[in-house]
Amino acid sequence: MFYGIIIYMYYFDNKEHKTPHFHANYGEHDVVVSIPEGKVLQGTMPKNKMKLIQAWIEIHKEDIIADWKLAVEGQQPHKIEPLR
Repeated sequence: MFYGIIIYMYYFDNKEHKTPHFHANYGEHDVVVSIPEGKVLQGTMPKNKMKLIQAWIEIHKEDIIADWKLAVEGQQPHKIEPLR
């Protein structure tokens, strides 16, 4: 969580969106974001919050992809540093 944005992954979540991705929530806004590109696959997010999410991806891309692989295998992902 950073700047009010909650980032989360679901276990075994590689059926609907076949690409590596995570979910993000900010208030009433929910998005599914592709991991290395940072593109919105589904949902909406205010532009300023989406820019923060994309900056976080750039900084932690390798860790996020590693966590996605763990999550789709049903394993506990590691915590990743928030954007500061």
